Amino acid sequence: MAGQSSVAVAQTGGNPFLRLVAVLSTLAGWCSAAMIVAAIAITCQMIFVRFVLNGSTIWQTEAVIYLAIGATLIGLPYVQRLRGHVNVDLIPLALKPRARFVLAIFTLSLSIVMVAIMLWHSYEFWHLTWERNWKSDTVWGVRLWIPYLALPVGFALFLLQLVADLVAIVLKIEKPFGLEDV
Repeated sequence: MAGQSSVAVAQTGGNPFLRLVAVLSTLAGWCSAAMIVAAIAITCQMIFVRFVLNGSTIWQTEAVIYLAIGATLIGLPYVQRLRGHVNVDLIPLALKPRARFVLAIFTLSLSIVMVAIMLWHSYEFWHLTWERNWKSDTVWGVRLWIPYLALPVGFALFLLQLVADLVAIVLKIEKPFGLEDV
């Protein structure tokens, strides 16, 4: 069984671009955490209103759902920066350093293409909700462009972090998959 990766956080190596992306990803992580805290606070308030005051809730459930989804999307770059996404390293461990480098470039490039496609479609979807002024079909009637903004913002920041990861490997600031050459 493979051991822990030697890289816990994406390395910047003093590179200004990598440092800027690291700051943006960390800021996104803090925003994501704040959204989770807000969702928990709103849930507690909703429970108090419903079961203690015996009142009805109007906006709380919808707000918690949007905050949870937003926190997930906005948190993508931070989790990538911390190397927290699922990683299967069986193949990279079996490869020689040069092949591991090529595989890392290939997988990061493929990830960048896929996330760029997601960014494009999420922006189109967000823009449609903005342009047509769509509102939710609930009593609260929130303008949907507000919660849907998490889609293009989250994917854009995630794409930026993936590009930074690729740059770090190409510039040899980081080892492919965080694995040392044996």
